[in-house]
Amino acid sequence: MEISLKNLLLAGIGSAAYSYEKSVTIINELVKKGELTVTQGKELNEELKKKVDENKKNITSDNTLTVDSLKQVLSELNLPTKSDLDDLKSRIEKLEDMENK
Repeated sequence: MEISLKNLLLAGIGSAAYSYEKSVTIINELVKKGELTVTQGKELNEELKKKVDENKKNITSDNTLTVDSLKQVLSELNLPTKSDLDDLKSRIEKLEDMENK
């Protein structure tokens, strides 16, 4: 379980870094097209870099990810639970049975 949680955290850090790199590329393209000034582009890059660094610090400083905290995060995402999916499956089966009769 610890290994998968570690991988989850590393995936989060990786996606943040990837997002930063893509946003820098987009900002640079906007500067080249003249839609942003060079100063505005630099300011956006610095702001994005600060946010990514803050997120990295928050993620790495809290290495005590527990099952309860993970459950809380998942519940905030409003994802369907296994029981929700089981309920839907049984409802679908009932509807299919009614249709086949």
